[in-house]
Amino acid sequence: MRKVLILLLLSTSLGVSAQVGEYRRDFAVGVNGGYVMSNINFMPEVPQKMLGGMTAGVSMRYTCEKYFKSICAVVAEVNFVQIGWKENILTMQDQPVPLHINPTQSLRYIRKMNYIQIPLLARLGWGRERSGFQFFFQVGPQFGLFLNETTDSNFDVRDPAFDPKINNGDYGKDYKYGGIRASHVVAQDSMAVENKFDYGVAVGLGMEFSNRHVGHFLVEGRYYYGLGNIYGNSKRDHFGRSNFGNIVIKFSYLFDIIRTKNSKIK
Repeated sequence: MRKVLILLLLSTSLGVSAQVGEYRRDFAVGVNGGYVMSNINFMPEVPQKMLGGMTAGVSMRYTCEKYFKSICAVVAEVNFVQIGWKENILTMQDQPVPLHINPTQSLRYIRKMNYIQIPLLARLGWGRERSGFQFFFQVGPQFGLFLNETTDSNFDVRDPAFDPKINNGDYGKDYKYGGIRASHVVAQDSMAVENKFDYGVAVGLGMEFSNRHVGHFLVEGRYYYGLGNIYGNSKRDHFGRSNFGNIVIKFSYLFDIIRTKNSKIK
């Protein structure tokens, strides 16, 4: 992981190093918004589905050079994002259940967390800069700051009836019950986020349409892999890993604040 971070930092610094190609001094700012699908990579594993949420923020881009056909830039964003996880709760169909619990009940557990995320990305583009289409690839570190969280559940996570680790629960003389849930990994449902700072690597591919009079319109698909954990990962903790995985579909609009004076730039 240390080697990966070093490579990312080197790639980010490439755009601000000494100019060896065609000089650029373009600075653009704007807004972005999109849809995020997220989960948490727990170890031990927690069965999940992707949780949908929204993201919105501001974007800044500094284009510094065109090296052969590659347009080099550095991109920074400050985004508000809704992420978390949605559990796919499996039930013990072959177990008798207490009378006060409906065996056909569909169990639901969703944890939603709000973050401020700051990606710092090195970008390479190919195509038109001022009028037309451009394909781009960008990669770099991303940092996140936890704000708050909410839980959506149709059962009480503190009720021992929903804890599969209980093997001899006494719910009446006719019932020997070990819990409705098939998974023995349930500690995450009652644990608050412990590590407020998140960090990882973001990678994106996208397409940009530019008009020299109107601005830049971008659509991008991005993946974020967290290198930090939301819970402690020592031998005494419940989880050895609890990091984010996010898939983002993002739309952005940028307008130029500073533009290189060069009539040959298309």
